[in-house]
Formats: sequence, C-alpha cells, structure tokens
Amino acid sequence: MYDFKPDPASDAGEIHRQLLGAADALTSGEPDAIANMANVAALLWELLPDLNWAGFYRVAPDKNGAGRELVLGPFVGRPACIRIPFGKGVCGTAAESRAAQLVEDVHAFPGHIACDAASRSELVVPVLRNGEVIAVIDLDSPSPARFTPDDAEGITALAELLSTRI
Repeated sequence: MYDFKPDPASDAGEIHRQLLGAADALTSGEPDAIANMANVAALLWELLPDLNWAGFYRVAPDKNGAGRELVLGPFVGRPACIRIPFGKGVCGTAAESRAAQLVEDVHAFPGHIACDAASRSELVVPVLRNGEVIAVIDLDSPSPARFTPDDAEGITALAELLSTRI
C-alpha cells in the first residue's frame, strides 16, 4: 500500500516536488496507461488541497471516426462530461492550443463546459508526446483563483513525466 501525504507546512513548490516523485515511483516500469492515469489522479486528489475534480481526458477518435476529441479518463470527483471536442471549453482549448490553461474564474471563460456547477477555477495542462497531444490533466476547484503559475509549472512537469507512461 502506498501512503502519500504532504507535510501540512509544505509550500506549493514542495508539494509539487513530492507529487512528481510519487508519480514517478508509481508509474515507473508500469506499461498500462489506464493504471498510471488512475494512480496519478488519486495522487493529485491526495496531495493538492482544495480540489473538487482531478483527472484526465484522453485523446481518442470522435464518435464518427472523422476526427479526434477528448474522452473521459481516470479521475476523482463527481461524474463528468464524457466527450469534449478540441477547441471547446477549457480542456478542449488546452488540447487545441497545446498550452496550459489557468482559469481564475470559469464563469468568465468563453464556452466553459460546466460538468460540475461547484467548480469556480480550473487548471488544464496538455500531455504531449512527440509534439502531439495525447491527453490533458484537468484540475477543478470550488475556490476562485485557486491555481497559480507555480501550479501550472508543477503540473506541466508532471505532464512531461507522464508523456511516455500513459
């Protein structure tokens, strides 16, 4: 059994270092992408305070086979939207732009998709492999402006680690 709990006195940088180390330990040598995403979603939930959703959307063919879209992956939180087109909402914008989206107020984000009405802020970071988006890491909080540039940097480092493990 694994028990990853941050020291309550840790600053955000230290928590992200602990998160990266724990994710490395859990995913190193494990070839199953779903298992790795599930464990990392649980780590995000355990280590990052003030979240109401933490998980992944995977890139997959759309229902018609004509293009690609984001499909719900392993997560912790309330039931979520299953399919998100590229360019739609915060997750689709991150996937299309290949850039992290740090949103202080989701209600001010044009085209925000409200999967959980309690969410007030969001951080979405694309996972890239060979320059292509393969998934996004999605974090939601019930608090406005919960996420900082330090969080975006920490989750981007996590996405880089996971790029060959999911």
